Amino acid sequence: MEALEFLLPEPPSPFGEIRRFSADGTVVVQGMVASVYVGGTLIGLYNENDDDRGPRNVLLVTLAKTKEFRSGRLAAAFGMTSEHLRRLRRVEEVGGLGAVIVPRQGKSSKVTPEVRTAWFAMFDAGRTAKDAHLEQPKKDRRAYSTVWLVWEQWRSERANRTANTTTTTRDESASVSSAGQLPLWSTTEDLSETSSEPPPEKGAEIVPMTAQPVRGGKNVQHLGCWILLALVGELGLYEEAQTAFVGRHPDGLRIALDAVICALAIRQHVVEGVRRLATPSGATLLRAERVPTASGIRKLLYRLLEQTDGGVALEQQMTERLLRTAKHTDGAAVFYVDNHMRTYTGKHVVRKGWRMQDRRVLPGTSDYYVHDEDGIPVFRIAVPSHDSLKAWLPPVAARLREALGDDEQIVLAFDRAGAHAEILAALRDSRFDFVTYERAPYPELPTTAFTPTTIAGENVGLHEDRLKNLGEGRGRIRRIAVRTEDGRQVNVLASSTLPAERLVEILWHRWRQENAFKHGVERWGINHLDGRRVEAYPPGTIIPNPLRRRLDRALRIARAAEGDARRELARFASDHPRGLAAQRDLADALAQQESILEVRPFVPKHAAVENTELADRLVKHDGMLKTVIDVIRVVCANAESELAALIAQHMTRPREAKKLLANLFAAPGTVVVTEHAIHIKLAPAANKAELVAIGHLFDELNQRRLILPSDHQRLPLRFDLARAKL
Repeated sequence: MEALEFLLPEPPSPFGEIRRFSADGTVVVQGMVASVYVGGTLIGLYNENDDDRGPRNVLLVTLAKTKEFRSGRLAAAFGMTSEHLRRLRRVEEVGGLGAVIVPRQGKSSKVTPEVRTAWFAMFDAGRTAKDAHLEQPKKDRRAYSTVWLVWEQWRSERANRTANTTTTTRDESASVSSAGQLPLWSTTEDLSETSSEPPPEKGAEIVPMTAQPVRGGKNVQHLGCWILLALVGELGLYEEAQTAFVGRHPDGLRIALDAVICALAIRQHVVEGVRRLATPSGATLLRAERVPTASGIRKLLYRLLEQTDGGVALEQQMTERLLRTAKHTDGAAVFYVDNHMRTYTGKHVVRKGWRMQDRRVLPGTSDYYVHDEDGIPVFRIAVPSHDSLKAWLPPVAARLREALGDDEQIVLAFDRAGAHAEILAALRDSRFDFVTYERAPYPELPTTAFTPTTIAGENVGLHEDRLKNLGEGRGRIRRIAVRTEDGRQVNVLASSTLPAERLVEILWHRWRQENAFKHGVERWGINHLDGRRVEAYPPGTIIPNPLRRRLDRALRIARAAEGDARRELARFASDHPRGLAAQRDLADALAQQESILEVRPFVPKHAAVENTELADRLVKHDGMLKTVIDVIRVVCANAESELAALIAQHMTRPREAKKLLANLFAAPGTVVVTEHAIHIKLAPAANKAELVAIGHLFDELNQRRLILPSDHQRLPLRFDLARAKL
């Protein structure tokens, strides 16, 4: 499991600013002189304001080469990014230490220490960067961007001073028990999913991120995401997340959810997409003091998942909510069940499963999805062992029954992979209705036996006058024969009392689930790992024996070689050169088969993982973080489908509704906050007809009086189009 650790500003020290890069390694800055200590021993000095960065680079690269310190912490302590350190190490590897002893590149700063001190005094007195810019002499005026950078440095130092003052007056117990402060965002850039940091030391403070109220602003990038945020909040994601994680760090959790949803809304697919939100207006978009990093979001979610069992609880609660809101027609709740193979191309060894699109086995995870009748996802179950559909149909059905109650009529639709007699009988006996295809072979009926009818817009023939016997005393179920326009006969098995036409229509609409898989991959990134933590399989886990698999493959190859040799012998005489070669090939193939068949009975098809060559190598991804992110994806897909249904009826090309919504989510705009509402004017990329449809959508959304999640004032959102676009 990945440990959680954050680099924190040290409390004020009489010896100067202290930057810690390990338990016993520090950089102490006094004025412009930085002293580097390891284990209490001074190992070097360098001048932070010197153009010659050679001494600093030598010390830094030498410490990094020992591999005893984390590169990100080293870089932060020495005042650079981890990427800069990585480049320095590459330069040293090629040219030695002499290559890093180079003067600093670029021009010297235009801001002298005297000017910087004067500007800092102005800022302390309440003056703005614009005031400092305008009060400069014209002949020696610095650019406003330069003044603004100095103002940013002053604001950062003031925030650090405030945080340090708070730190010195807060005791350790209060800092541990505080649920209002957010143990969240890292100040370094090197915190990754694969890091293996030790846990934070006792008493170490964590850099907090605080939520901000809704602020007005012009040219707010990706402001259209607020539409998705409001609908996701209406579906209950934020409420259930706070409940699942026992109300821990509410502000941080809200900001993390906002950031992930906005990243998904602008087609970034993964948590790392929050980097695209780091615009000048990103803090306004997320209602936070700054845009969080991807590492910070992952670490917050991991910490919450380790402190509580919130991932499972969140998934269960949101599943129940979505199931209750799923559309039910004909008095029946229809759900499609199928698996989706998520391939893996990383460095670890994971179990392999069959991927239909590639017609072969590949490493990865099989995800079993449940979609409603419209093809909207409801929940996902990860199955690293790639169990068959018939093994997972009963658990999925039981989960649906638990959520919907005993009185709900549930119809499960699935393909031939689940059409096994014992499973169908078990579903029927458990009062579940189902519809699936019959597995061949089955008797062909004459053309005259079919009654012409129309199903799902297709002219077909329909026949139902017999029952399917499940055998072994399991009883009978309905059998419906359909003759398609091209003359093919397809048999459908069902246990429902719905009309035959309706059952066939449900099964034919199963392609909505396949389309949902494709849309989920391309639009929401359901194939991504999200979390790369792995765990070993427990001893005793039975897996397919890889040695037996190789023996079977070698046997097939030997038998194919035998067949090729026998064909050659049939074509050429025994004394012909090719006939002689075929005789030798045949003898080799037979000898190889004999040796394989002697060993094969002693190599079982399945064995415990510790008794195979994959012992200590085979792992599976823990899926903790992906569970949470996939819940967010599922809720976003539900909100997107709702919006698409609203806007499609006003479009000249309704099939492009979701593409138009993607443009709308990424649209910039202006926010004006009043006492009674939050007015949002968006400028989406759209043509005139699409703008008309968006206007109708805004009218319907405004009537619903949507609010942003965790808006304590509960101000309704009022959407409008920017006049420049009309």
